[in-house]
Amino acid sequence: MISEWVQRVGSAVPRGFSRYFILELLKKKPHTGKEIIDYAVEQSGGIWKPSPGLIYPLLGRLLDEGLIEETKDGKYQITKRGADTAEDVDKINDIVKKQLDVLFRLGNVGQFVAMDLLERISTMGSILSSNVTNMTNEETQKYRKFLQSELNRIDEVKRKREIKID
Repeated sequence: MISEWVQRVGSAVPRGFSRYFILELLKKKPHTGKEIIDYAVEQSGGIWKPSPGLIYPLLGRLLDEGLIEETKDGKYQITKRGADTAEDVDKINDIVKKQLDVLFRLGNVGQFVAMDLLERISTMGSILSSNVTNMTNEETQKYRKFLQSELNRIDEVKRKREIKID
């Protein structure tokens, strides 16, 4: 999944992607910082070469947030909290992917709307993932509700267009 994403976006790695990449990788098994960097290079075919200056401070933030922990042998592994966060991101990604598939089938207008939506969601996702540890449960629920309402709105537009097409 990660390698497919990197192939689609090329070298334009959006803000917040590195966090997602690390959590997804650590869901499989523990890795060292160097292994994470090497895997990113391998999966992207050399297009994305995250520097130690990106990866190690990010690992430190993920440790501080309780999303990962360091093992005795110097590797990083995902925590229960990190796995739950990654699962939430996966659910949102699945919902967004289904919506985007519909929009892309609508032609040029759908593609324009989809690209705008991707930019907005990417920005929001980056902000949320950067601040998740500082958010209260109430704030988290507020953002979940907002995202769901936006996706429901997209569904409604889709239904209306399908009715007009029929």
